[in-house]
Amino acid sequence: MLRASAIALVTLAAGGSAVVAHDHWINSGAYRSPLDQSRCCGDNDCFLVPDAQVRVDGGSYVLAGGEVIPMKEAQVSEDGKYWRCKRPDGSRRCFFAPRGGV
Repeated sequence: MLRASAIALVTLAAGGSAVVAHDHWINSGAYRSPLDQSRCCGDNDCFLVPDAQVRVDGGSYVLAGGEVIPMKEAQVSEDGKYWRCKRPDGSRRCFFAPRGGV
């Protein structure tokens, strides 16, 4: 019994960010990609992006890996955090940023 609880806790901790997105506001808000109108949130495809990995450069958000996201393609994050939702091939489906981009 204790072993099963420990496994469940580790599993929850490992996938926590994606689970929160699906059980909370991204999925329940039925957000759609501004690029192709597909649903932003599917199984395990939305992830929290730490503030330190995002910078604002002119009219775009630049992620630590070099991805540039025009501000007009970003949606307002309900929880004030950055989120990136991806397609199965890893390309961006949706990006959420805090109001004001800060």
